[in-house]
Amino acid sequence: MDDATRLDFPAALSRTQGKLRQWRRLGRPGAWIPEDLWREAAALARTYGIHRTARALRLNYYSLKKRLTATAEPGRPVPQFVELLPGGMPGPRSECLIEVEEASGAKLRIHLPGSNLPDVAALLSGFRERRP
Repeated sequence: MDDATRLDFPAALSRTQGKLRQWRRLGRPGAWIPEDLWREAAALARTYGIHRTARALRLNYYSLKKRLTATAEPGRPVPQFVELLPGGMPGPRSECLIEVEEASGAKLRIHLPGSNLPDVAALLSGFRERRP
């Protein structure tokens, strides 16, 4: 059992892991994973994160990410591109609001009034590296 399956392993991931283990044992080699198992894995990835779910369920990270993006909740667009203007850009700037939410439920909200643009990458890095 690797470190993704040891401590603090949610029961929902464990149940799906069992279903996949059974499907792999009973299915024929090289067969496609059934859609219902992919949907279940995508729902878990939405809650516990893509990396953790893919590792625990022994799924390809990029395949799971693609499924998660394809099954995004309606009315909640998946961002494709974010442009941050450099601080030295001439001309007027409008307000900017950045909201980040992790699978754990932690949230970060940054409101930039348009005057000085801080180092957003450093702010996000600090948010992700914080200790609970």
